[in-house]
Amino acid sequence: MNRTLQRIAAGAAALAATTLLLVGAGAAQAGAAAAAPGMNAKAAAEVPAAVRAKGTIVVAADASYAPNEFIASDGHTVIGMDADLAHALGAVLGLKMDVVNANFSGIIPGLASGKYGLGMSSFTDTLARQKVVDFVTYFSAGTSFFVKTQGGPAIETLADLCGHTVAVESGTTEQSDAMAQAARCKKAGRPTETVFAFPDQSSANLALASGRAQVGMADSPVAAYQVKQSKGEFKLVGKAYGTAPYGIAIPKGSGMAPPILAALKVLMADGRYLAILKTWGIASGAISDPKINGATS
Repeated sequence: MNRTLQRIAAGAAALAATTLLLVGAGAAQAGAAAAAPGMNAKAAAEVPAAVRAKGTIVVAADASYAPNEFIASDGHTVIGMDADLAHALGAVLGLKMDVVNANFSGIIPGLASGKYGLGMSSFTDTLARQKVVDFVTYFSAGTSFFVKTQGGPAIETLADLCGHTVAVESGTTEQSDAMAQAARCKKAGRPTETVFAFPDQSSANLALASGRAQVGMADSPVAAYQVKQSKGEFKLVGKAYGTAPYGIAIPKGSGMAPPILAALKVLMADGRYLAILKTWGIASGAISDPKINGATS
């Protein structure tokens, strides 16, 4: 994220004192989470003064994308890999992370408008999205296909989607890929592919289960989880493609990219990052070299 890093010009003693003051202020405003164990003074010192004074960051996640983000059994708490990672980043920075449910297609506009402070919702870091927000990369995933176990079509690659109905979540790279393939099918004179875009992944899954759609597409960890949870109704087909980094989405100009990157590196170094991924069974997507705006396409 190409932001101007706001630093506190002070000596080591003053920096330590300032950090203690920040923790106290955050605790007063945001409760015990601001003083959570595991805070890193160096990373916390990089948090912009305005964010530090507020003490809480609203983190948007489309909670229909298990195991990365979904709603707990209480009906309102957002849980999953991204939520756990958000809270861990907050602990390192001495901030409270308030993870809220939001429609995926509305998260980036919400970051631009100031409604949200971060977006942690399995965003693929792309050059197109970087025109609006910045990213800190933290995970690697591809796209997978899944179909009904009984009677589902044989899909190996995007080219096999011609003539089929495809269910995707609106605003995702899967929607972009499916629509681009539909155009290629038409240009080649092949049977038309129909793309149904839904506001959340749960609705896309329902379309597949009900027979409205023949093929589902989702990020590889999510597709694998959906298949597992379907208890035999769905199966993975073909090979995952388009491996790319997930990025934590951050409003341009907020100054939060450097501290988020620093906090993520702390979590990677002390083992908390990998432990979170293992909790949700997706450690295969771990990365070791996070970057600000690491997309190449």
